[in-house]
Amino acid sequence: MNQNSAVELSAIDAIDQASLVAAGELGAADLLDAAILRVEATRSLNAVITDLFERGRAQATALDESGVLRHAAAGPVAGVPFLLKDLGASLAGAPEAMGSRALRSHVAGESAWIVDRYLDAGLVVFGKTNTPEWGNHCTTEPSLFGPTVNPWSPDVSPGGSSGGSAAAVAAGVVPAASGGDGTGSIRVPASCCGLVGLKPRRGRTSFAPGGGHGLEGLVNEHVLTRTVRDSAALLDVVTGSAPGDPYTAPLPRSPFLQAMSETPAPQRILTTTGSPFPGSPTHPEVIAAVESVAATLSDLGHHIASGAPTIDPDVVADAIAVLHTVSNAELHALATGHLGREPREDEFEASTWVMVREGFETSGVAYARAIHAVHDQTRRFVAGMSGHDVLLVPTLLTLVPPYALLDQPRGTTRGFFDVEFATTGWTALANVTGWAAISLPLGMSATGLPIGVQLMAPDETILLQLARQLEQASPWIDRRPPGWLA
Repeated sequence: MNQNSAVELSAIDAIDQASLVAAGELGAADLLDAAILRVEATRSLNAVITDLFERGRAQATALDESGVLRHAAAGPVAGVPFLLKDLGASLAGAPEAMGSRALRSHVAGESAWIVDRYLDAGLVVFGKTNTPEWGNHCTTEPSLFGPTVNPWSPDVSPGGSSGGSAAAVAAGVVPAASGGDGTGSIRVPASCCGLVGLKPRRGRTSFAPGGGHGLEGLVNEHVLTRTVRDSAALLDVVTGSAPGDPYTAPLPRSPFLQAMSETPAPQRILTTTGSPFPGSPTHPEVIAAVESVAATLSDLGHHIASGAPTIDPDVVADAIAVLHTVSNAELHALATGHLGREPREDEFEASTWVMVREGFETSGVAYARAIHAVHDQTRRFVAGMSGHDVLLVPTLLTLVPPYALLDQPRGTTRGFFDVEFATTGWTALANVTGWAAISLPLGMSATGLPIGVQLMAPDETILLQLARQLEQASPWIDRRPPGWLA
């Protein structure tokens, strides 16, 4: 596999790459060799922080020799190279630092249920991507591995916490990579890097074997992709539950990849360009992007109305802050068990220490009240959507944010999230409510940076159908950043 061939393969999505293998034109090992060349050619992005090349080669060779990839039952993404986010996607025997210096030597003892589903689908895992410590930040610039570079510009963040995955996909290294989303950590990097980023509805996938949920249900896991159909196909791969899961989402009536191509009935779409958090203005170019998408959806036959559900912003922000403090206290316990001693000051980032120390002081009553508040605000949000099917809003209120903004300590955890929500706006509301949400690269700023536009609904099928309509009406697949592999 030469560099020219590797570049040519980077231009096609996962489904088309798998089709080449199924047709016998290439093997999984050929696709992997090309992806490794692309990793090496884009080292300056600092997207891939753990090489698992030999593991990937062994898997690809075994798949090729078994002949399973030539069978129709192999699935639409079998044989495709794939990267795992170094958080929430543990692979037994592989390093798992989670962006933390305290865990720099940590190795996963078991594979996550979702990773087993990826492997069962024939995805070839050959590396792990950069993430901020414990996924705390909507940017990816951990002190352990250093910042990931946004392929669109070295002056702006790739977003986070799935920023390493986003940069790798945006640069053409792989067609898809895994991510996780607790307050926007798939959708924010999708917006920053010009990608499709779907946060599934709560309970769509399993957190087995290690947990029942993440952040009391705020966290969902999926992927970053360049095409809507890849996102749908990979959602089919991980849809389901493991024995003992505390709750699950109803199974779709038909596979997402199949349903995605169906024309949806006219939807009642509520839209706003404002923020749910007071004092957070929306950039004029972001407003224009959302309004343009609303006009396109109207032309497609959907019913557009102005407005938005309301929530109590202080209650939401306080609850999210409390849940994060307790989660970070858990990180401290994990690190203590791994190190055999308590972490030193220099082994956690400054913003993490703020959350950890508040977590130590958070009472059980405060934690229970935060969980109650999340449920109460969800009911308020859903009541505000009565008579409407879908919410159309900005992904980010601002243009792509700079570095050293969304990872800095602010004195308190609530102060930290006040700064984050002034940038991210609506993203956390999908996590609070458990609704599905998708960010699509439908806008471009005057300076040539991507602008994401977000759709939210109770279920993924309608979002994928609307996303497919928008992808056809305003194609983005040929829009490539300056950092694209050349």
